[in-house]
Amino acid sequence: MTWGNWESLGGVITTEIGVAAWAANRLDCFARGTDNAMYHKWWDGQRWAGWESLGGIIVGKPTVVSWGANRLDCFARGADNAMYHKWWDGQRWGGWESLGGTLFSDIAAVSWGPNRLDCFARGTDNAVYHRWWDGARWGGWESLGGVIVGGISAVAWGPNRLDCFARGTDNAMYHKWWDGQRWGGWESLGGTLTSDVEAVSWGANRLDCFARGTDSAMYHKWWDGARWGGWESLGGVIVDKISALAWGPNRLDCFARGTDNAMFHKWWNGQRWDGWESLGGTLLTDVAGASWGDNRLDLFGQATDGSMAHKWWG
Repeated sequence: MTWGNWESLGGVITTEIGVAAWAANRLDCFARGTDNAMYHKWWDGQRWAGWESLGGIIVGKPTVVSWGANRLDCFARGADNAMYHKWWDGQRWGGWESLGGTLFSDIAAVSWGPNRLDCFARGTDNAVYHRWWDGARWGGWESLGGVIVGGISAVAWGPNRLDCFARGTDNAMYHKWWDGQRWGGWESLGGTLTSDVEAVSWGANRLDCFARGTDSAMYHKWWDGARWGGWESLGGVIVDKISALAWGPNRLDCFARGTDNAMFHKWWNGQRWDGWESLGGTLLTDVAGASWGDNRLDLFGQATDGSMAHKWWG
């Protein structure tokens, strides 16, 4: 297994990339273009298709989630700060629909089962707002309270289970969860963070959270099913949010931009942390990543010419 060389996938994009893998050897990438429309490029297992415009006028990064084979749901903020939704049903793209709200962050979207979607964003009062699709209809926006800075990270580690993380005004990490029947209250998990939180789960009742600290190192805090571990420094000098992927039990791969704008990688192999290693490149955005199988990683970022750059392990 080796790292492939950086390749340019063309296009001229103006945001970080949203990426989803709904099957082995399948990747779908989304980004905003210079006309503020959403653009899509995909790998079908043999080749990359050309960029296609999916229209709309979006602000910030598009978010994509897949709840089944050949199904994609894309969310983005519109110029009116409402949430907009566009979906692929396996045969065609549905039109953009407004799902309302007045949002002040990119959208976090997650699916915990077939035909189920949960979306989160920060509102004008800096609280977290939630809207969901239950398979038949969209529920209305509900406030989950809190006073947060930046965006939300949401994870589903099992059916009808949701965990949300965000930075508070004191720069600590806050956590709120849905246990299948009710929302727990916001709890402070401490830390002094200078980036949005990135949360990932590699198994039932397991959560790993990452963020940049005041010394620009990467910090890690985890839930092992019984308790929260303390914040640990994983070193490095990074300039923005971390991207974390879990492609199997007890495996974590973390990526971030360094001060030279190269992509750096650090990984947990089940027993210890290795790295950091430089994977090169010169990126202008946070790293976006996906894994479609064991020991497979695909990473994306915006290159200096505005195109989408891709590097992979496999």
